[in-house]
Amino acid sequence: MAKKSPMEKYTLKQFLAEFADDATCLEWLKNYRFPNGIFCKICGRVTKHHPANTRPSYTCQECGHHVHPTAGTVFHKSSTPLTIWFYTAFLMSQTRGGISAKQIQRETGVTYKTAWRMCNEFRKMLTEDYDPFGGKVEMDESYFGGEEKNKHANKRTANNRGRSTQTKTVVFGMVERDGKVETHFVPNVKRNMIYPIVASNVDKSAQIYTDEFHFYDALHVTGYAHATVPDIERIYVMGDAHTNTYRRLLVSG
Repeated sequence: MAKKSPMEKYTLKQFLAEFADDATCLEWLKNYRFPNGIFCKICGRVTKHHPANTRPSYTCQECGHHVHPTAGTVFHKSSTPLTIWFYTAFLMSQTRGGISAKQIQRETGVTYKTAWRMCNEFRKMLTEDYDPFGGKVEMDESYFGGEEKNKHANKRTANNRGRSTQTKTVVFGMVERDGKVETHFVPNVKRNMIYPIVASNVDKSAQIYTDEFHFYDALHVTGYAHATVPDIERIYVMGDAHTNTYRRLLVSG
């Protein structure tokens, strides 16, 4: 029997449990887009926001201003439920050989036109020409749920650190600054999980940029040029070192 890929450890059952409804998907998107909290342009500072009852948005506790996490993304103004968008992304991330709009239509129950649009939007982001990543390549990981004490310090929420008992969901992403972006749902950020993805997708001539998460420390040992930015200290750009391109492209499509 052929050895299973590490990616196969993240099962459909896990995915459906962790993204059970639109509210859960919206919360993940909010946390990804605003990891340091939502800046309210009315109040002029980061304020506490709560989910709105009648719309896919979050309301500022201080002034009532609404912020829409889907704005500026592929989900913006779409009538298709976020659960279907996320499931489509899951299917595409699990299949290197590609997946057809017809299959998305069969599995989700949407029209072919809707399935084709979702696939097309994600392909713009993920790019299905599997030439190795080269040049300047940024890498980053984002978390949904999980035990806060087990997360990298700059990924933890401000409150209740270390008290959560939820299972983590991790999205690992890479982007060429002048090219494509690729994301993977993975069960963890251990080296034996992520480094094979890097080795099979990134050319040794590439310059890799990451934050200072210790997980990335061994990249130079595997033959890559590697530079970091200490965003744990709220420093997000040091010369040419940053991961802002990947974060911006993922949410904007």
